[in-house]
Amino acid sequence: MADVQFDPTTHPHRRLNPLTGEHVLVSPHRTKRPWLGQTEPPQQSNLPRYDPQCYLCPGNTRAGGQQNEKYEHTMIFENDYAAVLPPPGPAAPPAPHPLLTTEPVQGGCDVICFHPRHDLTLARLPPKDIERIIEEWCTIYKRRGAQEGIKYVQIFENKGAMMGCSNPHPHGQVWSLSAVPSLPATELSNLKNYSLSTPPSDAPRGPLNRACLLCDYVHFEVTVARDEGRVVLQNDHWVALVPWWAIWPFEIMLLPYKRHVPSIVHLTPEEKTSFADILSQVTIRYDNLFSCSFAYSMGIHQRPTPPKSDALPEDQDEENLAHLHLHFAPPLLRSASVRKFLVGFELMAEPQRDLTPEQAAQRLRGLSDLHYLNVPQSADNVTATEGVDPTNS
Repeated sequence: MADVQFDPTTHPHRRLNPLTGEHVLVSPHRTKRPWLGQTEPPQQSNLPRYDPQCYLCPGNTRAGGQQNEKYEHTMIFENDYAAVLPPPGPAAPPAPHPLLTTEPVQGGCDVICFHPRHDLTLARLPPKDIERIIEEWCTIYKRRGAQEGIKYVQIFENKGAMMGCSNPHPHGQVWSLSAVPSLPATELSNLKNYSLSTPPSDAPRGPLNRACLLCDYVHFEVTVARDEGRVVLQNDHWVALVPWWAIWPFEIMLLPYKRHVPSIVHLTPEEKTSFADILSQVTIRYDNLFSCSFAYSMGIHQRPTPPKSDALPEDQDEENLAHLHLHFAPPLLRSASVRKFLVGFELMAEPQRDLTPEQAAQRLRGLSDLHYLNVPQSADNVTATEGVDPTNS
């Protein structure tokens, strides 16, 4: 076998995620593996425009007894069942053992309703409505990030029951904490280490004219031949790609590539418009993949909190080493009803995938930019395989 040339499309191999320092095992030879395991029920797609029983629809009463305003665009409220509570909080008790430490956490949890209509998602919203959501993200990121004791603001969306979403009404969440959580802390640490140890390239640079890991990475990705690479979508300011180190079958990273952008509040009006456009296109392609309302978890990683009003100039502020990016982690694997599970080897050793990131990007690139529900269909062209991946990959 020593004289056999390595082929990443057929031979097992590991790929390093430089943001986390962890590897993923890629096993492309397993894409034809038969599936006799669990299947998921179809995602409900015939929702009403307004549901009188929905806790998030305009004018309705929430589970905690509060009444929603009759909003026409977006609405923000404090989560009635928050995961963290506002300060002040009690001090931690003495540790019973050095290995059993407790760190009190305070903060707040907010819910953002994306739209008053119960039956819409990001994929079904016009980009102008998505721009309003982006503005709300900026508003709450600045407001929560300016509060005393808050060290991190996480914006995210869970879409679909299989991702733990408790209500199909289009909405996201914002959790603000008195500590930086483990995953973004690891990313920030690796971004900092890279900036201090890597000579600047011809890619855009971060603060203090230092190299930026994600600037360098995406600068390379956009130069790879389109039919060979991992780029799915690209516009004037943003690129959506299946990262080299992707864990989830159709995982996407979305980030600005023309310049170093530390957070959403650093975006120009033009970059926000492009952001809304590409968010629309990414989510449309996800829905089109298996002709279903495609489940995912999405999160924004950026500066832990926005700069203060008296902060240093943007290019001199070392806190700006963060590079704004979004992670999309979708579970669907072979069809609208077959999902990937992180179990066994993946829990006990390291993540593993069959479909290569390049193959996943090719699949997503080939999809229409018109939502499948907006395509006129006759009874003759609706097939029994709707929602199924014909390649069984």
